[in-house]
Amino acid sequence: MIVVAGESLIDLVPAERADGVLAPLAPRRGGGPYNTAVALGRLGERAAFCSRVSTDAFGEALVEGLREADVDVTLVQRGPEPTTLAVATLGEDGSAGFGFYAEGSADRLFALPAALPSRVRAIAFGTCSLVLEPGATAYEALLRREADRGVFTLLDPNIRPGLVPDPAAYRARFASWLRSVTLLKLSEQDAEWLEGTPEGWLGSGPAAVVLTRGGGGLSVFTAGGGPVSVPAAPVEVVDTIGAGDTVNAALLHGLAARDALTPARLGGLGEDGWREVLTFAARASAVTCSRPGADPPYASELPPA
Repeated sequence: MIVVAGESLIDLVPAERADGVLAPLAPRRGGGPYNTAVALGRLGERAAFCSRVSTDAFGEALVEGLREADVDVTLVQRGPEPTTLAVATLGEDGSAGFGFYAEGSADRLFALPAALPSRVRAIAFGTCSLVLEPGATAYEALLRREADRGVFTLLDPNIRPGLVPDPAAYRARFASWLRSVTLLKLSEQDAEWLEGTPEGWLGSGPAAVVLTRGGGGLSVFTAGGGPVSVPAAPVEVVDTIGAGDTVNAALLHGLAARDALTPARLGGLGEDGWREVLTFAARASAVTCSRPGADPPYASELPPA
């Protein structure tokens, strides 16, 4: 089983392009970790979501979305606080920016759970959940605890600058996580904001670093050799919401299919293995970009990983 730990929320996405007027906003289920869990389930991976979700109507819809994707919800905590809202703005190229309404929301009150099931093979973290306290401290504790017991960990910082009150403090905190990270995945924009390089981060703990470049494709950096890169899959972009989250799920799914969810096996994947995994991730992400909101693909829509 692969666990995804982090927030769920409701994306309010412009329902149409409008010039000079306010466009209607359509509510869509979202949140980086939530999207990753749904994508894993749709790809046929045994997945579980670990978070705190509101009992309001939006929260009920989020839990139902997990169930529809066959994602295990036994690790989901519930609370009466409201669901976080993220208001999306779309650029001409489909790129998305977000403004967040997260004060007092349920996912911020996540508490460190008891020991996870022994069948957990990997756990993924990312986005708002690693910034917003007090939940961020609980997610950090979960990351360190699971890494210390040998669980494969994926970290996608997915930086939202408007949520980070002290960038220097966050960069230091991010650096402290790396010794507990097996696979670091981040975008070019994340890397620039964090003021680091894949080669530098490799020396701090991760066995591999995957860098996404939007239309420029994906690259992986490992200690064993030079970077391996693949192009982006061609697609008519509707929007990019959930694209990076789909990459997370596709990477984990592809590595699981190759029994590579350990640092040693990850390091031994080789250029051909990595090229196959990255190509699958690029294709999966392209499907998500081809439709509105975070709507990741099903296994039937893709060639085998």
